[in-house]
Amino acid sequence: MEWSGIGVFVEHFLEKPQEGSLEVLGKARELGDKYGEKVIAFLLAGEEYGWIKELINYGADKVVYAVNPLFSHYNSDVYVQGMYELINAKKPLYMLFSATRNGVDLAARLAIKFDTNLTSHAIMLDIDEEKKQLITGVPGFGGNIVAVVRGIKGIPHMATVSVGAFEKKFVEGREGEIEKIDVNIDESQIRIEVVEKELREIEDISRAEKIIVAGMGCQESFDKVKKLAEKLGVSLGVTRPLADIGLAPRSLQIGSTGVNLKSKVAVILGASGAPHFVSGIRNVEKVISVNIDDEAPILDHSDVFVLADLEEVVDKILEKLGE
Repeated sequence: MEWSGIGVFVEHFLEKPQEGSLEVLGKARELGDKYGEKVIAFLLAGEEYGWIKELINYGADKVVYAVNPLFSHYNSDVYVQGMYELINAKKPLYMLFSATRNGVDLAARLAIKFDTNLTSHAIMLDIDEEKKQLITGVPGFGGNIVAVVRGIKGIPHMATVSVGAFEKKFVEGREGEIEKIDVNIDESQIRIEVVEKELREIEDISRAEKIIVAGMGCQESFDKVKKLAEKLGVSLGVTRPLADIGLAPRSLQIGSTGVNLKSKVAVILGASGAPHFVSGIRNVEKVISVNIDDEAPILDHSDVFVLADLEEVVDKILEKLGE
């Protein structure tokens, strides 16, 4: 059987498909239509989920899945075994993953098993039809450039895709195939077990319509910025330095190693505008930034630039909101 087509790993959590995977599936559909490639959605399911057939509407020509209670929650040892079998069974020439924590982990492990290429956190995808190579655009040098990377070694050509880089697409009534495959899981090879599990609700800021983003300049006034976001009823994001020092979780980090925003409005407070950060706000409709430095790089990426001390601005707005 010849390797062909575009495979997409569909990640799920709490028995629901993850948005990032559906975004990748939408982009795969676009590439499939452009180059005449079949799109295959791969799923490791804990049970017969009712939404499996909906992956056809999200762009798959075929859904290939396996069912095992061990697939209910992500486990590296279990998922690598399952996906390795599914990929070998259907042989997609290109294999795409959403760049979530689990998606990145799984893709890296599979790339080693297949001894193939893997590009990470891609924000652009294309195919060289003549050479049958996957072409990806990856932020490089801190996000200052977008490096074009070609997959030239190994099969399948693999990539993880930044969350929020593309749009999911739902087309009612699309037709496709569903195929269930039995996979063998060697439980003696499972080295990881869940000892304790805690579920927390985390907002997906990549879909926030309005957002306040705190930069390193907010380190001393971060509580006030959080309060401002709460008062205004908008989302809160941070630049990488604030996540690095533990003031905010990684899920709120924006940029080349975080999430990409598609907001209508983003208010950037105290962020200098480092390249790895601004790559995450390139799709925002209107950027309003507040900074005390009139030469900060964020000026070149702002629709409105306010030259002021951010804490004074935040205090005045909180005062007005209090009234």
